[in-house]
Amino acid sequence: MIKQLVTGWKMDYKTSGVDIEAGRSFVDQIKNTVKSTHRPEVLGGYGGFNGMMRVPTGYENPVLVSGTDGVGTKIHVAELNATGNPSVMRGIGLDLVAMCVNDVITCGAKPLYFLDYICTSNIKVYGELVKNLVDGIAEGCNLSGCSLLGGETAEHPQRLAMVDPIRDTSGFCTGIVEESEIIDGRLIKPGDVVIGIESSGVHSNGFTLIRDMLFRHKIYLSEMPELLNPTIIYAPVVKNLLKEVPVLGMAHITGGGIPENLPRCIPDTVTVSVDYDSWPMPDLFSKIMLAGEIPPEEMKNVFNLGIGYCVVVPEEAVKDTQDVISQHQLRSWVIAETK
Repeated sequence: MIKQLVTGWKMDYKTSGVDIEAGRSFVDQIKNTVKSTHRPEVLGGYGGFNGMMRVPTGYENPVLVSGTDGVGTKIHVAELNATGNPSVMRGIGLDLVAMCVNDVITCGAKPLYFLDYICTSNIKVYGELVKNLVDGIAEGCNLSGCSLLGGETAEHPQRLAMVDPIRDTSGFCTGIVEESEIIDGRLIKPGDVVIGIESSGVHSNGFTLIRDMLFRHKIYLSEMPELLNPTIIYAPVVKNLLKEVPVLGMAHITGGGIPENLPRCIPDTVTVSVDYDSWPMPDLFSKIMLAGEIPPEEMKNVFNLGIGYCVVVPEEAVKDTQDVISQHQLRSWVIAETK
């Protein structure tokens, strides 16, 4: 009876949509890329069930700081332009690291390690795109000074006419900071100054609105390739700022824009009012605003409008702060004062 049941239609994992051999081959392809990010504290080999890292020396009371995020629907916009253009998906890898690392460093932490999750519909067909994504993740880790310690590449086959080459991706970052050096905004007082550091464009937020505009032909990706500019990783400049100036608070400007994110580093006893005329809003945001007839307040609450990261410093430290920022080829402006 059992023989009769199994002789009609033979099935296996591969015909169901998951190619185990292709997955193993891909892991082998990215081995050297992953290892290139490893700090001296990394333990063990590559390809185990987990990643291990020693706590760096020199800390009396080390505190681990963790954050997780994704790039949202930006990845699906990138897929429209990714075939034959490796830099597009590499940029998404940079985005993924930036979205996690830029959050972790706001308390003064140094990034230690990064983990990624990538879900593709077909690793054999889209393996090159996934590899470009991992290349970008590795580049972002090297820029941030952290190790790509491990990850998961999943294959979720689709039986629909529309297939997403990369269905989703997310990341997880852990950093470390001396407990006595945690920056949480508690020292901010009236008269301190908020300095905004430029963004490279939209970064990785607001893409559900952008996708809707693309679908409705309000804007065209071919005319606005800057939509896919990678998110700036602010870890190098923040590392130098912490050495050179008294940083009192920091904010990563992501979803919700400045109105939602800047107050997260400001104590309840202090108020801050941002002057949106204190920096030149990039043309990209003007194009989005006009094409979609989006009200100014909505723009403020969705997009960064040209400011990707904020630092709060005493008034007397403004010049030194902006000098350090400019050494990293980034522009900055005084955008607010606390009261």
